[in-house]
Amino acid sequence: MMNGMDNRPLEEFPAPGSENEPKPGLFRRVMDGLARFGLGEIALRVGTNVLTVLVILGVVGLMQSLYRGVAQAQTSDLSAATTEAALPDLSLLSLDPLAASLDGIPRQADLSTTIPSRPRMEVITYTVQPGDSVFAIAENFGLQPSTILFGNYEILKDNPHSLRPGQELNILPVDGAYYQWVGGGADTLTGVAAYFGVDAEVIVNFPGNHLDPETLGDYENSNIEPGTWLVIPGGTRAFTSWSAPIGVTRTAPATTRVLGPGACGAVTGGQIGFGTFIWPTPKHYISGTPFRPDINHPAIDIGGSLGDAVVAMDAGVVVYAGWNNWGYGNLVIIDHGDTPTGSWQSLYAHLNSVNVVCGQNVGQGELIGLLGSTGNSTGPHLHLELMNPVYGKVDPLNFLPPP
Repeated sequence: MMNGMDNRPLEEFPAPGSENEPKPGLFRRVMDGLARFGLGEIALRVGTNVLTVLVILGVVGLMQSLYRGVAQAQTSDLSAATTEAALPDLSLLSLDPLAASLDGIPRQADLSTTIPSRPRMEVITYTVQPGDSVFAIAENFGLQPSTILFGNYEILKDNPHSLRPGQELNILPVDGAYYQWVGGGADTLTGVAAYFGVDAEVIVNFPGNHLDPETLGDYENSNIEPGTWLVIPGGTRAFTSWSAPIGVTRTAPATTRVLGPGACGAVTGGQIGFGTFIWPTPKHYISGTPFRPDINHPAIDIGGSLGDAVVAMDAGVVVYAGWNNWGYGNLVIIDHGDTPTGSWQSLYAHLNSVNVVCGQNVGQGELIGLLGSTGNSTGPHLHLELMNPVYGKVDPLNFLPPP
């Protein structure tokens, strides 16, 4: 055969219709029958489509079989790994009970372990920065402002205006007081506790004091090294007064017991005030520390500029005029006498200059000095106190007209 042709002689091919002619297959006979009725082309198209669908279904079935096989293999591997991880390694356990109790069961380190924060028990130090105040420092360390004063008497002398940049302050771990043990029979734990208003056990049981109850001895004769500093949790005490005490009313000579060269002594006679008050400065806003007796500041600090006029809140007589040794700087105190609203004294501190003298009568609104920053002051302002023998030192804002 060459070029696709059969080279056999013609006599070797069976004659059409003879018995030796091959019969067509079933598919061919079906197609020939459909062709006789004109349906051959339609049947061919339908058959092609059916065959295509069958091929697609076969491919999908094959893919599903392969996917199920892979999934079963992965599940088997995961189950084996989980079973292996869940079962302890018995080789790590000693058969010797004594060795097991000493060695324990090994544990892997947990890098995500959270260590809980513990409260501070020791006193730390803080260097005062420019712009600091007793309030800001206390807030930064979660303490009351009074604790800053109680922990630093040697530096601040109970005066919040004594704060200066560069000072090293003690910062207690809790609110309370700080006390240096004197010893030598001068101190007892019972007495120290009573002075600060707490029980002796509070001092002994505070971990930061490092007191051992077994060796401490009796509370009346305790084995505490002289010079030891003790934290007094919750302890309070009276402030050492650096501010002016209240003078005597006009039923006797008006006086003031503030120490310093500006003291006038007894003053008799003089003007009586109206019992109502005006702002002593041209500016009517608080600058610095407000009225806070809890930090030994029974006054308001009125803001202003250096050299602003300072006038008398009410009429009266001058009972102090000049320098003060308690941190006020240049100071004026006016006794207003027995007014219709009670006996009053007003105090004007940190003045740049004093424009009145002892025993001088002044009217309401009369110039008494210029605003300054003398004494324990961190900037120009007027430290103003208002005092009454019945009410004590009161908040001047409650008696001044609205700004």
